[in-house]
Parts: sequence; C-alpha cells; structure tokens
Amino acid sequence: MRNDSQGHSRSTVAGLERVKTDITRARISVKPPIAIERASRQPQATTKILLAEDSPVYRHLIGTHLKQWGFDLVVAKDGEEAWELLQAPDAPRLTLLDWMLPQIEGIELCRRIRLTKAHPDYTYIVLLTGKDGKNDLLEGMQAGADDYLVKPFNPLELKARLLAGKRILELQRKLVDTGESLRIAATYDFLTGLLNRREILAHLERELNRGMRGNSPVGVILADIDYFKKINDSFGHSAGDVVLKAVAQTLKSDLRNYDGVGRFGGEEFLLILPGCDLAMTTRRAEDIRQFVADTEIATAEGIMRATISMGATSADSGDTSGVESLLNEADQALYLAKRNGRNRVEGCIQNLHSNRLA
Repeated sequence: MRNDSQGHSRSTVAGLERVKTDITRARISVKPPIAIERASRQPQATTKILLAEDSPVYRHLIGTHLKQWGFDLVVAKDGEEAWELLQAPDAPRLTLLDWMLPQIEGIELCRRIRLTKAHPDYTYIVLLTGKDGKNDLLEGMQAGADDYLVKPFNPLELKARLLAGKRILELQRKLVDTGESLRIAATYDFLTGLLNRREILAHLERELNRGMRGNSPVGVILADIDYFKKINDSFGHSAGDVVLKAVAQTLKSDLRNYDGVGRFGGEEFLLILPGCDLAMTTRRAEDIRQFVADTEIATAEGIMRATISMGATSADSGDTSGVESLLNEADQALYLAKRNGRNRVEGCIQNLHSNRLA
C-alpha cells in the first residue's frame, strides 16, 4: 500500500514538473512584448477570479500564479460547480474556464453566461484549451469567450490576458457608474436631492393616469417657503441653500413611500398624494406645514426656522383635469395662502359649473 502511494506521489510530482516545463518553454504570442514586461512588474489590486479546471496539475500551477499575482481565487473542479458559483450575487466577474470540463463543458458555460445575463455586471471569460485550430478559436469566441489561451502557455502571457480582462471590467464598471450618474443628474435636483421639475411633472402625469384607471383621487400640493428672499438677503445664499435642503428633507420625511415630492422651481415644491381627495389633501398639507414650522434648522448663522405656504387641490374620481389645470388650481390656492398671511394652507374650491377657483 505504501509503495503504491509513493508511486502515485512520484507520478504526480513528475506530472507537475512536466507541465511546469511545458509552460516555461511555451512562446509568448502577445504583442507588443512590452505589455507583458509591464504586466510582470505592475502591482495588482485584489480581484476575484474563478478558475474552472478539472486537472489537479493545472489547478495547482495556475492557482499558485493567480495567488502570487494578488487575485482572490475561487476554484471549481467541474462545470456544474462553476455554474453554481457564477449564479451567486458576488460571483467573480473574471473567469478562467477550461474547455473540457466534466458535467458542463467550458464552451457550454460560455453560452449560458451570455444567454442568461443574470448579473448586471459583465463577465469576462478566458477559455483555456489544448485545441489550437482556427476553427476551435472561432467556435470559442462565438460561444461568448472574450479571450482564448492554448495549453501549454507562458505564465506571463496568462497574466497579460488577465490584466486586459481586468481593465475591461473596470472600464465597464466606470461606464455603468457614469450612466447612473447621468441618470441621477437628469432626474434629481442637485441641491435638495428631490425629483427635479421635469420628473415630478412626469410623476404627476403617471399618477393621474393611474387614478383615472382605478377611479381613485390624486391630491396635489404646491408649497412655497415664506420670505425666502429675505433669508437670502439677510443671511446670504449659503444659509438660503441650507434652508432649502432642510425644508426639502422635512417634506420628504413626512410623506408615504408612494407619495411624490419634487422641487418645482426656486423655493417652490410640488407634492403628489395618490388616493387623497381634496379634504384629505388639505389635512395632510396642514400636518406637513406644522411639521416644517416646528423643525429647527442649523446654519452657520445659528438656529433658524422656516415656514411654508401651501395650496391644495385634487383630481377626484372620474375627474379628467389635466396636469396644467391642476397646477393652475394649486397655484391659485397658494396665492390665497400668501395673501391671507402666509404659513397656512388654502384648498381649491369648486363652483357650480365644476370649475375650480382658488
């Protein structure tokens, strides 16, 4: 038994040495060679990588290099295990897949990864194989591989390919982040963090359409900070910005998850309350007004308080009032609140002809 074990051990060591020799003797095909030299010197940030390889010899050799290069290594011994690992939310986005794997072949894994798109981030795939025919290369790339490396290979060639993949993943992540930043910039007001005018009006349009389909009212409130110009003139625009942000956050914190609030312009805010008729909208507005008035605002000039005037209206069940009509009603009610002393709520009133008057 001991002799068999020793023989097996010597065989494994010999196999390791042969593969190591093959890898070392292999020619480097990446051009220009400067890229590989630079890759060998460049320090690496920790990046998670999946190695799917059924050969213990290659698993050991490649895994050793990956760890030395600073990669966070995840290992799969067959295709099914690799596929399970790739379904995890924190799955590696950089992958080394052997073509010939038990259970699920590497080339089939390529196809599955590209077809499912279960993860929002891109998965960069380097396919490892002993096949070196041009048709094999084409088949691998058509299956979804990003790169193709023929065994035996030089370790520096592998490192150069992985650095290229890592760079592409970083660029993709930056593009996603930039796209998200652009979306936020186009959707939200940069100072208050609330929806901007365009988005809050689009939100109102959607809620009105939903209310008509569901025969449900939609409350609309226009709010304006009282004496805001005096705050800017007396304490400066920095203090004015602090007050704007504080009032915006107070408005947002006192709303339900499905309500809407946005900066309508200057010191004006538009609030949308689905399911609220005029009476309920007016009551909600009064609660919000009181909450704002009771909130202390810390500025560089000291503790301040702000008040708001509010005009309330609603599109009741079956009401076909459009966005412009409702905004006009709310604006007239807001004007009444200002004229009647500020720091108050005024609701819109219907006349006998169903025309709303402030």
